[in-house]
Amino acid sequence: MSTRHQIKKLIKLVFLVLALPLFLLYRVVSLAGNKDSVFQSFSQLLSLIPGKIGVYLRAAFYKLACTHTSDNISVSFLTLLSHQDTTLGEGIYIGPGCNIGKCSIGDNTLLGSGVHVLSGSRQHNFTDPETPIKEQGGHFEKIHIGRDCWLGNQAIVMVSLADKTLVAAGSVVTRSAEPGAILAGNPAKVIGNRLTPKTESAKKEADSDGQ
Repeated sequence: MSTRHQIKKLIKLVFLVLALPLFLLYRVVSLAGNKDSVFQSFSQLLSLIPGKIGVYLRAAFYKLACTHTSDNISVSFLTLLSHQDTTLGEGIYIGPGCNIGKCSIGDNTLLGSGVHVLSGSRQHNFTDPETPIKEQGGHFEKIHIGRDCWLGNQAIVMVSLADKTLVAAGSVVTRSAEPGAILAGNPAKVIGNRLTPKTESAKKEADSDGQ
């Protein structure tokens, strides 16, 4: 192991120790209130810490507080996690100003600035027009985002994404697609595939034009 990796490992250990009292406070406060609401409050507090200190402290806290989460992650300034039942894999980067719902994110996946990952598409029921929406309840679904994905700035994701998916900036993803899909638009549609050779894609386009 190189000296750089040893230093980084030591820094992570230091921040893990620093985050431990905050995590214990979170656990104690959770006993007296809704666990997710308390988690959101701590996430909001941590999101306000700028720079590398904030990145390391958030990584340490989320490793302690979230399910099967790595400390080898980068969660940027003003990014909020809203559910404790969230799993963040190795090498994840989440840009500034994101809002992350109940989800698992695979290794080496990147999220640009302002990305919203919702806890499914049925968080609020609205079938009864005589009852306020906030009183109709809803269903929170744990969304799964695969490994080695890239979600562009301001993308909104409501469904699970397969490995190696690309989502263009500003897209609204309401349907899942095959691994490697390149999605763009509102609602997002498949415009290509990372795993399909260009020659094969060009042939399919030519066949389509000829029909």
